[in-house]
Amino acid sequence: MTDADREMADTIDPATERLRRKMVRLLGVSIGIMFIGVMAVLVAVVYRTSDSSAPAQGAAIPLQLPAGAEIAETSLSGDSILMRIFVPEGESLLVFDRASGTLVNTYPLQRR
Repeated sequence: MTDADREMADTIDPATERLRRKMVRLLGVSIGIMFIGVMAVLVAVVYRTSDSSAPAQGAAIPLQLPAGAEIAETSLSGDSILMRIFVPEGESLLVFDRASGTLVNTYPLQRR
């Protein structure tokens, strides 16, 4: 084979070169879309695992109790705090929201 024959074999015709460039461009676009998709999934996972509404571990949550109340028992259940208290009028159950510390409901207890 002479140098002229080798040079003819190494050259690519223009139609094939255009097709090759389109394929390389398509490959780049596909990689970009896949990268954006993977990043979106990672952001969603991080967002879902970080619950910013829950109080930080060991955070102090102020609870408003009636004047003269004595706490008898407390119980935690999910997002609620149940507290049994003694007040001068009698006994009551108070339910607080654990995240905000707001009073959700009061249940006065009466003896029969």
